Amino acid sequence: QVQLVESGGGLGQAGGSLRLSCAASGISVSINAMNWYRQAPGKQRELVAVISSSGNTNYADSVKGRFTISSDNAKNTVYLQMNSLKPEDTAVYYCNAYWRFRQHWGQGTPVTVSS
Repeated sequence: QVQLVESGGGLGQAGGSLRLSCAASGISVSINAMNWYRQAPGKQRELVAVISSSGNTNYADSVKGRFTISSDNAKNTVYLQMNSLKPEDTAVYYCNAYWRFRQHWGQGTPVTVSS
């Protein structure tokens, strides 16, 4: 059974930083692409960052240069380092993986950025 547990969300200030964590079980982050999504109030869920099994990364244009996705294979955990936060980064952030023909989601961690 795949479980993804996010943590690290909370209140941040514009220009500040937060780091989100996604602890995975039932799936290995070393051999599976892992994703971070976010959903702002009243908006559709959007893909924020991707890290492939080989370590290649991709980002939404809105976060490029500010957010960094990484993984720690020993801890089976994926991170999202968020710098230069903006109020428009306010959203619930979800960890995601596609494994055995299914999408797997964490419960989400809320991030609120004040101006």
